[in-house]
Amino acid sequence: MKKIIFFIVLLFTISNLTAQIYDPVSFTTAVKETGENKYTLIITAKIDKNWHIYSQNVPKGGPAPTAFTFPKSKNYKTIGGVTEPDGHEVDDPVFNMRIKYFADKAVFTQNIERKTADAFVINASIFFMVCNDNSCLPPGDKDLKFTFKKSDIPIKEDAAVTVANTAETKTATISTDTITKQEIKKDTTISVTASEKETLKSKENPGKLSTPNSDDSLWTLFFFSFLGGLAALLTPCVFPMIPMTVSFFTKQSKNKAVGIRNAAFYGIFIIIIYVILGSLVTAIFGADALNALATNVVFNIVFFILLVVFAISFLGAFEIVLPSSWMTKVDQKSEVGGLIGIFFMALALALVSFSCTGPIVGTLLVQAAGQAGIAPIVGMFGFSLAIALPFAIFAAFPGWLNSLPKSGGWLNSVKVVLGFLELALALKFLSNADLVLQLHLLEREVFIAIWIGIFSVLALYLFGKIQLSHDSPVTHISVGRLSLGILVVSFVVYMIPGLWGAPLQYISGFPPAKQYSESPNGFGNTTTLNTEKTALPEGAESGPNGITTFHDYDLGLAYAKKVNKPVMIDFTGYACVNCRKMEERVWPDPKVLSVLNNDVVLISLYVDDKRPLPESEQVVSKITGKILKYTGQKWSELQILKYKTNAQPYYVLMDHKENDLNKPSAYNPDIEVYYKWLQEGVKNFKK
Repeated sequence: MKKIIFFIVLLFTISNLTAQIYDPVSFTTAVKETGENKYTLIITAKIDKNWHIYSQNVPKGGPAPTAFTFPKSKNYKTIGGVTEPDGHEVDDPVFNMRIKYFADKAVFTQNIERKTADAFVINASIFFMVCNDNSCLPPGDKDLKFTFKKSDIPIKEDAAVTVANTAETKTATISTDTITKQEIKKDTTISVTASEKETLKSKENPGKLSTPNSDDSLWTLFFFSFLGGLAALLTPCVFPMIPMTVSFFTKQSKNKAVGIRNAAFYGIFIIIIYVILGSLVTAIFGADALNALATNVVFNIVFFILLVVFAISFLGAFEIVLPSSWMTKVDQKSEVGGLIGIFFMALALALVSFSCTGPIVGTLLVQAAGQAGIAPIVGMFGFSLAIALPFAIFAAFPGWLNSLPKSGGWLNSVKVVLGFLELALALKFLSNADLVLQLHLLEREVFIAIWIGIFSVLALYLFGKIQLSHDSPVTHISVGRLSLGILVVSFVVYMIPGLWGAPLQYISGFPPAKQYSESPNGFGNTTTLNTEKTALPEGAESGPNGITTFHDYDLGLAYAKKVNKPVMIDFTGYACVNCRKMEERVWPDPKVLSVLNNDVVLISLYVDDKRPLPESEQVVSKITGKILKYTGQKWSELQILKYKTNAQPYYVLMDHKENDLNKPSAYNPDIEVYYKWLQEGVKNFKK
């Protein structure tokens, strides 16, 4: 129901974009005295619901970071940089990096030392970019004003020193091939916080930018945790306990109803024990700490080693066991009657089965750490629910126990298969560390090649061609094992084209992104995607998917008149998330790509283009009253004045007299709807 409501709201939002000018962030300022001649400047950003601004520290190639400018003055001196709140960190699927942002409200502070008793005003400014789940607005700046009244306390002469000369600094910029770094004049300085460790986590998962603990991510975690619990049930440490425990409850109880009740409490206590474990992890580390651990180089390497150890254990090299004294004490407590005895029976199961469940529980907690918040609790609930259900179900229907397969060598085979899966998963954490350090040791092709190797060996094992030390002799293989082997072989075959650049959507998020590759276009592919066009028109370049693209409005319009085709204006941005989604998921569709290549002239206008405008084109904005200094400001002004919107992406089909051919389109991932919109415009042009 939540998803249905979301899509309805989103539909109305998109349909009304053409009549909206967004200004979702407002700023207020305050001054707080903190000591003798010491003050804190407070900047409070109030952000509309579903919108967010970014941190001051954004990895290179990401969206525009927030930056503050404080002019040099004899009246005050800044102390340190601007301090920002904790905010939220997410894995951005388009920029392929971990990005920190602020939603609802963000309070920034800057400490200063006052140098004069006279009244004065600090005219600072903030440069920022604001986005929501559907669009991003072009980066802009707002003025910040701090007023100081005349002080009754004179400033000591030895404190009235001149402001030290500062080195020329630069704002954080969006790193692209066509954007030059925006240099700040020498009479200003930018305050930034101490640089945090920039982290990059490559993900190709489609979908919206999601906050930690969103409903979708928690449901996904619950689902995979439940599957992990089912896998744990099929291990030799847990599966044999099902008939033994259920028989105990049914035989020791006065009647069937009591037996079912006791078995139900047994299952509930199993859930409680594992949920307590998840709660402890959350309480000890906290949401932010868990999130930091999941993206830290050292801990990613530790997780990698941990999972490799678990995998080797599952493969039969050794067993991970808890101290026997723990199990002895718990077993003694389980002999107590009533609910207390049942609780300790559940605890005994958790301890006895640790050698099998430990690696799975450890893996789930590691995965949950990446989401933080209540994710470890949700993960442990899903895992324990899968383990607890059989005990209650078979207690209610004891006759079903006869349908369970007998314990045997197949249980060890399940454990070995889990070992291979643990080994494959471990590689993801090593890949994270490699991405953060940008070592390029585990690029996409290498990662896929190792996975192909792991799953190929797993297939040989399932077909009985390889045996490990704890395996029973394989005289024949079951239909189930054969089917699983065929599935694994099919998966290996599916991955092979990934070595040559195939997207591999089913495992997106595990291998590094295409950009982090030895050959981003595929081995031996040095040509552009648009092979039909041998020469580009003057002023054009090969854009997304090889489409001939103009970045100059006048040149593109002139070329459209020359070839007698309609113009498609693409108001976009280098840091626009949904612009990339459209270019990567909608434009490559054959019928859409055919229209963009053959039936229209594409003019892509980047509203965050930081290339300086020639002085002859630097005019006063009709919106802000400020001089337009950059190319992107020019295109943003055009979009706002003509189309009454400032959100990207925004697509306009127009004729040679600059009249719209149909209603402009905003972000719309529906390929069929987008294609019909293109066809409608082209058809109207030909009338």
